[in-house]
Amino acid sequence: MASEALSLFHKLGRSAAGRWLYSRLICWRAPYFGSISPTVDLLEAGRCVVRIRQRRRVQNHIGTVHAIALCNMAELAGGLATDATIPAGTRWIPKGMSVRYLKKASGVMTATALVPLITEPTQAQELHAKVEVRDAQNEAVFDADITMWVSPRRSG
Repeated sequence: MASEALSLFHKLGRSAAGRWLYSRLICWRAPYFGSISPTVDLLEAGRCVVRIRQRRRVQNHIGTVHAIALCNMAELAGGLATDATIPAGTRWIPKGMSVRYLKKASGVMTATALVPLITEPTQAQELHAKVEVRDAQNEAVFDADITMWVSPRRSG
């Protein structure tokens, strides 16, 4: 059984309007992500692609995309990728995140999160969502390793 987020993306993600609506629904469910106005371009088991445009509300004092906007984008992509990847009957929560700022971030940013499949779903474990953010010139500007705690849901 696919996650609720993945099932909804399968229904809405086939068109630009559907991806826009899907992204707004995700931001309604998790309001903090709305601060970066993301668009979820792709969601499948093991992978999520999220895009944001540079605009005033995500800029810092030097006119580039703010570091925390990039972290927010990485957490959204990593969280959705994790949710779409883990098997039914499991849950996840971010446990930690390490980031690297590789270059000034300007223009359209695209985050790609990759999450490995779980080999033993009955055991609680750490899972690492690796996220890379690239600019419109396809240059890496930021990357993150998000440690997710994945565990079986309690029954009852």
